[in-house]
Amino acid sequence: MNRLSNIRNFTIIAHIDHGKSTLADRLIQMTGTVAQRDMQDQLLDTMEIERERGITIKANSVRIEYRARDGKDYLLNLIDTPGHVDFGYEVSRSMCAVEGSLLVVDSTQGVEAQTLANVYQAIDADHEIVPVLNKIDLPASEPEAVCSQIEDVIGIDASDAILVSAKTGDGVDDVLEAIVQRLPPPSGDLEAPLKAMLVDSWYDSFLGVVVLVRIVDGVLRKSQRIRMMDSGAVYPVDRVGVFTPDMETVDSLGAGELGFMTASIKQVRDTRIGDTITLEKGGTREALPGFQRSQPVVFCGLFPVDNAAFPDLREALEKLALNDASFTYSIESSAALGFGFRCGFLGLLHLEVVRDRLEREFGIDLVTTAPSVIYRVCMADGAVMNMHNPADMPDMSSVSHLEEPWVRATILVPDPFLGDVLGLCQDRRGVQVDLTYAGSRAMVVYDLPLNEVVFDFYDRLKSATRGYASFDYQMTGYREGKLVRMQMRVNEEPVDALTVMVHRDRAEARGRAMCEKLKLLIPRHMFRIPIQAAIDGRIIARETVSAFRKDVTAKCYGGDVTRKRKLLEKQKAGKKRMRRFGKVDIPHDAFVNVLRMDL
Repeated sequence: MNRLSNIRNFTIIAHIDHGKSTLADRLIQMTGTVAQRDMQDQLLDTMEIERERGITIKANSVRIEYRARDGKDYLLNLIDTPGHVDFGYEVSRSMCAVEGSLLVVDSTQGVEAQTLANVYQAIDADHEIVPVLNKIDLPASEPEAVCSQIEDVIGIDASDAILVSAKTGDGVDDVLEAIVQRLPPPSGDLEAPLKAMLVDSWYDSFLGVVVLVRIVDGVLRKSQRIRMMDSGAVYPVDRVGVFTPDMETVDSLGAGELGFMTASIKQVRDTRIGDTITLEKGGTREALPGFQRSQPVVFCGLFPVDNAAFPDLREALEKLALNDASFTYSIESSAALGFGFRCGFLGLLHLEVVRDRLEREFGIDLVTTAPSVIYRVCMADGAVMNMHNPADMPDMSSVSHLEEPWVRATILVPDPFLGDVLGLCQDRRGVQVDLTYAGSRAMVVYDLPLNEVVFDFYDRLKSATRGYASFDYQMTGYREGKLVRMQMRVNEEPVDALTVMVHRDRAEARGRAMCEKLKLLIPRHMFRIPIQAAIDGRIIARETVSAFRKDVTAKCYGGDVTRKRKLLEKQKAGKKRMRRFGKVDIPHDAFVNVLRMDL
């Protein structure tokens, strides 16, 4: 069973909702890996939020034993990957641990934007790719047309694509045979010194840090002393095992196999994804190339509604960061919201998932500030600094220019909605690169500023196309932009949480809209409240929340008019004093609602 020729390592890649997790369920079920009574939908999606949203967030692996039609026994190591663009990092590192990929395409929808992105990652990783057309049991299925689309758009041969219905199980036997017949076995040397790749790591409250490893050469056994080649740290191996999908301890893992180990590692940050693991004595001298660490692209502030919950939020973030190496955070403070954290994410869905987990798993009510991206501030003296928070903008007199990140977006959209999509991209300062057709759908390629994409572009795109468009983007670099920092002031006090970077040509319209929205969201007080949008100290928009008025002359029944006048003047002076010293209570939901504007 340990012979390399009888091992197949593969991943399942697809666009969102094309059936990756369902196909994984059928492969596990039909090989008897899990007893029928223990089977459930989305078996490999272990987080509650994954099941609720119907998406895969974390890549998961499972070991399957399969007896092929030729009577030989095979070990299949499967990694089920996410489909959303925000979790592309999970896909890329999974690719490095396997030799082949099952490309799942919905036979009713065809090739989508994320299908392209994942296939290109698989091609870059030198994978053998087996096309699988799913959902053939649906009346709208068009396998011939989709095969032609795969060949025309992606450029891979789809003449031997496998037709399946992951829901009913039709054709899944053919997928298993294709895995053992068409995917290559791993290469490696059992007699060579241990060389293993650290694919993933997470924290378990009972076992400590659990490390997912792919053995390239040699054998990993319990009680060996291993060394992390990047950090130089040495640990004794406590446990070696595989996922079936439950954790199952084994005696050893040989070359070509995928499994886990525990080694008394205290913190996940002590294990760097992509690091090479070898033996302390007599280990390999050549490290594996590894892969780049994930870089957060979207930043926002997370503040507790109740300032007393700040220690609870800090503890919750520490626990989340143990299982999510791509999530970063640091303490920040705001005059309006108190103490909180500046957090970095891979995208807006990643942000939503972390926020939902904080509120659901830890019971913390949160205020989320405006999402922002990393801007480059080029100073007059030639220095360059990265700016994560618009509130940290230096004095403009010392700034030469600002640069903003741009992305190349690929959008697949049915022809009737093409005009709306082009209009949306133009409104977001997009530059058209390409426009081609894949069957009855247009494939639009645009260069877009990332700050125009991160907040609500995906929502607007889905609304404009009734949900039929698919969207994927890749970072392309930085470009100089006419950017300004717009500061919101309430009662002449700046509100850092609502400070945003905007394009100069759109600043006035954006400022006016934010002032109008805040006027509706801030409740009336006993004094008049001015709401202003300012750029470099210059007011560009203003609204006023009128004050409550108490009838101070109600008890004056006749008498000299000067008595009433005196009471009114006294009230006027009091309101003026209140306006100077009064504190304006801004509702916490205003910080998010004011940013959701259709501009």
